Amino acid sequence: MVYTEIKEKNKRKYYYRVKSVRANKKINKKRIYLGVNLSKKELLREEEKADKELQVLSTLLTVEEKDQLKEIKKHYLIQPKETKENRYESFVSLFTYDSTNIEGNTLTLQETSQLLFENITPRKSLREINEVINHKKAFDYLLDIKKEISKELILKIHKLVVQNTLRPELKDQIGKYRTLQVYIRGIDWLPPKPEEVLKEMGYLLSWYSKNKKKLHPLILAVYFHSAFETIHPFVDGNGRVGRLLMNLILHKNKYPMINIPNKEKYKYYNALETSQLRGNLRPLVKFLFDVLIKEKIKF
Repeated sequence: MVYTEIKEKNKRKYYYRVKSVRANKKINKKRIYLGVNLSKKELLREEEKADKELQVLSTLLTVEEKDQLKEIKKHYLIQPKETKENRYESFVSLFTYDSTNIEGNTLTLQETSQLLFENITPRKSLREINEVINHKKAFDYLLDIKKEISKELILKIHKLVVQNTLRPELKDQIGKYRTLQVYIRGIDWLPPKPEEVLKEMGYLLSWYSKNKKKLHPLILAVYFHSAFETIHPFVDGNGRVGRLLMNLILHKNKYPMINIPNKEKYKYYNALETSQLRGNLRPLVKFLFDVLIKEKIKF
């Protein structure tokens, strides 16, 4: 994650551009001094210069890939309105099935579709059934959102995603940044401490606000997703909420949304981990680009 740090000394403000990357279970930070008592215009100019040195995000897509994405967007926007409802049901079924299955839900694609659109309830646990229903509710909520991504919006999505799915002792964590330390299976580093979550999410939202009109939407969505999953701001539901937010960014920019197939989850995990541990976003960008290119249902 890249953000600006301000240190005050003798009534003077010193600005630093900071890039934090996990390495060997620790967070390493590289700082570039920007200046002292900078105006907003001066600060923006110095931040842009520092970002080029810290991480040139704009180069994460090749010219050919950008051209392909432009064509995808062009064809996506002229799809017939008559097929929209059908495409919606097909995409929601797939996206909900894959996103919940990645997290361990055992409903099949057919069971997911029948539950969501035919009110046929499978013989599965109530928690798993609620996970599927909740995911569609959160997705539908995102489709109607006009406002920008904010803390309040993220907490609302989390509440929709995990309602009636958490253990009783965790119910006070619904729709709130976590107050507990979380541990992620399969990795050997810890997400930030609970008391650091609000600050880290603040940095991410500030970064998003400054870059949402500067970067290609896919790069914007990938960076946000990687940083969000690294912070892991909730006790549960981080993956589902993170993928919904990633798609909200694409949707706001009039690009089709991305469904990560459960069968490719290990490629997804590996690419995500590379971005988290090495600060290298290219594998995750390339993975999601390839998924989008192969996507049969554009919604």
